[in-house]
Amino acid sequence: MMASPSIHVDPARHISKVDPRIYSGFTEHMGRCIYGGIYDPDNQHGLSDPKTGFRKDVLAALKELNVPIFRYPGGNFVSSYRWQDGIGPKDARPRRPELAWLTEESNQFGTDEFMEFCRVMGAEPYICLNMGTGTLEDALAWLEYCNSSANTYYANLRRANGHSEPYNVKYWSLGNEVWGPWQVGQMESQDYAKKAYQWAKAMRLLDPSIKVVSCGETGYADWDRVTLKKLAPVIDYHSIHIYTVSEGDHSVNVMGPAAAEKAMDITKSLIDLAKIEAGLDKEITVCFDEWNVWDPVRAPGEKGAEEHYDLSDAIAVASWLNVFVRKADVVKIACIAQSVNVISPLITTPAGIIKQTTFYPLKLFANLMQGTSLDIHVVSPSYEGTKTVPDFISKLEKQDQGRYTKWIDVSGILTESQDTVRLAVVNRHPSESFEVPIAFGPACTVLEDAVVKVYEVWSENLKDSNYYDWEKGVKGEEKVLIVEKDVKPGDWNGSYMFKAHSFQVLEFEIRRG
Repeated sequence: MMASPSIHVDPARHISKVDPRIYSGFTEHMGRCIYGGIYDPDNQHGLSDPKTGFRKDVLAALKELNVPIFRYPGGNFVSSYRWQDGIGPKDARPRRPELAWLTEESNQFGTDEFMEFCRVMGAEPYICLNMGTGTLEDALAWLEYCNSSANTYYANLRRANGHSEPYNVKYWSLGNEVWGPWQVGQMESQDYAKKAYQWAKAMRLLDPSIKVVSCGETGYADWDRVTLKKLAPVIDYHSIHIYTVSEGDHSVNVMGPAAAEKAMDITKSLIDLAKIEAGLDKEITVCFDEWNVWDPVRAPGEKGAEEHYDLSDAIAVASWLNVFVRKADVVKIACIAQSVNVISPLITTPAGIIKQTTFYPLKLFANLMQGTSLDIHVVSPSYEGTKTVPDFISKLEKQDQGRYTKWIDVSGILTESQDTVRLAVVNRHPSESFEVPIAFGPACTVLEDAVVKVYEVWSENLKDSNYYDWEKGVKGEEKVLIVEKDVKPGDWNGSYMFKAHSFQVLEFEIRRG
């Protein structure tokens, strides 16, 4: 028999301030993310800005997501990327073989174009350095080009290219997935740690104001332990990457984010251990700079990784975002991979844009789930299946008593004004709806004369998708959207019916004391 679910909210039980940077993005030279996505100067339908070549509809959609940071240029791409190829007159930029995805790189979009994109978006740039074919000299030159106001070669080269003022790039990552056998320049953990330490030291000598991100693995790998032990004195963030996959099973899909929650528990312990051993009192937090639902069989990277997401994937993404809000004390930056076309909430066509199902939970979280993360007490039946990806989720949950695999998945925030609570509630169950009591206290009540606002993402069928085959001339239909509802004063009875496979944000005006 299933346990009856319930939610208890105490606005005094704070976890940490939710950092808006957990809603960041990622733009890699992969598939159609850059070319044909962000940058499409030859668009035949007048959708691109004639001066910058940026797709105006893409920028408008991304602005709906309030993206605070964009990571660039990779990803695997960066490990054989020569940044100098992407600056200067476009007709003089060399065309190069691209080794990550086995394509050709035109270099028509490079550092200056990326900085202009960030400026237009009102976002901060985050650069990942090439620790594959790249050298420390290349890295320092890139930093000088971006940040220096001195009378030196690369600072003057930036000026010669029409950009008199420094870009002041704050975030710099020491390589991408250097542990992976698919990576150009793969290294063992000890070798990477020694090299990255010297890079970080030199980068800080050139610009002490930067924030340095170490290249982690999953957060629960020995690579993470070894690299944190060495690099803790010279870094500000530790990067981890996890993708979840459905393998055609909705329950596997929506329970996958439990791996990220457990990973951050472990990463926090490894960070603490490294700080203890080094005698540090500085802050080091998680930069989860690649995450998403991605089935590489369904959408292989070598073919552009254009996932066609359905409602099940939107529910999984909402669960991912709940994890980040609940772990607000541990994770300060998170970048969904990627921002356009490549495993993305947005798909471009020559004549328009498709907002995939995953766009809508992202939009709700980025716009509504900011403030102070609350420790919400949730009682809920849990997933009892033995299949999870990764499989350690189901194994650990036997001891954790379903802590991470509850069907009713919740995060909550208290707004800065202290008078509004928002709950992000995912009913992950494929077929069961739940009437869930929501209690507030102590010394906290919902205003009787206030509307309870509800923002819902739902559709009848888990397979419902917003994607359409535009290449075959099929007309589009958005089946999965945000539906806004109001529970009028006097109609709120202290509980809410959460439909099967649905996501809601509920907004309560409260009185404390």
